Amino acid sequence: METINTLVAFSNTKGGVVYIGVSDTGSVKGVSTGTETVQQWINEVKTKTEPTLIPDVEEITIDGKIIIAMSVKEFPIKPVAAAGRYFKRIKNSNHRLSLSEISNIYLQTFNSCWDYYIDDQHSLNDISLEKVVAFAKKNAQLADENDPLRMLQKYELLRGGRITKAAFLLFVKEFTALTGVQAGRFKSPTKIIDSVSFHSDLFTEVEQIMAFLRKHFMVEYIITGNPQREERYDYPEEAIREIVLNMIVHRDYCRSGDSIIKIFDDRIVFFNPGGLLDNITVEQLLSDNYTSQSRNKQVNLMFKEIGLVEKYGSGIRRIMNACEEHGGCKVNFFNEYNGFKVVVSKTNRKTGLKTGLKTGLKTTKTDDIDQLILKLIAENKYITVHELASNAHKAISTINERLAKLKQLNRIERIGPDKGGYWQVKDI
Repeated sequence: METINTLVAFSNTKGGVVYIGVSDTGSVKGVSTGTETVQQWINEVKTKTEPTLIPDVEEITIDGKIIIAMSVKEFPIKPVAAAGRYFKRIKNSNHRLSLSEISNIYLQTFNSCWDYYIDDQHSLNDISLEKVVAFAKKNAQLADENDPLRMLQKYELLRGGRITKAAFLLFVKEFTALTGVQAGRFKSPTKIIDSVSFHSDLFTEVEQIMAFLRKHFMVEYIITGNPQREERYDYPEEAIREIVLNMIVHRDYCRSGDSIIKIFDDRIVFFNPGGLLDNITVEQLLSDNYTSQSRNKQVNLMFKEIGLVEKYGSGIRRIMNACEEHGGCKVNFFNEYNGFKVVVSKTNRKTGLKTGLKTGLKTTKTDDIDQLILKLIAENKYITVHELASNAHKAISTINERLAKLKQLNRIERIGPDKGGYWQVKDI
């Protein structure tokens, strides 16, 4: 049965040859065959595969020993099963296909995608036509299009009066579990200090996720001696936005799990259900040695139409370039069994940054707690230490330490006495 499983795995990938009578180490053992032996093997392959495989068979003699070579080409209609089980070939072993992989291979056979299919669970009543019109206004070619139904039909998001799965994901009216994204700010692997869930349409989720990430970015202030300070996030926003867009557009929405974002002090971890397509490796991804494929063609097209993504994959290269130019972080990619993970980590920034800043300049940083304190003071200059502690959910001693730090950095100034005075945020 292992031989049949291997033939099936080859037929679901790029084809291959199984040599019967050769050990795994490559030594020739040979086989004994009768007049009907090979034909019986072929019949067994035929009866135990669906669609039916008929391998090409060749008898080869090496050093007086007979081996049998059974070969198959990539099958035109996939996936092929062996006794109801599906396999693919990865390097030198067979791997059982998951349900989502079976579905993707089937759709690719017919040059289609999951999101192109009609959504049997939802109707026009479940999407917002106002969102459709708002989308059209972001596209110069559609700016004058006021008929949302006509626009949906133009992009084949509406066929025969029924919406596609992509139409639902892109313009869902309210809550949907299908687009779930979980995001959290962690102080340790188990301690969460802020978390949020997103379950809206895909366009809205991009902005919601970016707003949450910006909220927890640290800001670096560069004191150059000029009247105005220079500031930037500790991560390049261009790279982070590209990662988020890739999460949304290329996620496997057939899987039940949510996308997950974890923000730690020193890194951000992005995890997305659905690994790389067509057995592409991370090495191929980083070297641009692959053909770009889209898991969700309609979703990808609609994001492209309003300039949010490129049609052909160059996002990975832009992410890497943005991190390199920033000089204070690095990015790593991991193709895992049930998904794809991106980790952006802070590095110890040296002098001589690639961002054009001169060496020897003093840098100071404020984190998300400091930024919250500055925001609260800007909103109410008479705010008390107790009120700051309550709003920030921190101890009074912690707030006093932060206030002392901000004073030392010349970010705030206390005008007047402790009682009856007020705070002033300084724009340095």
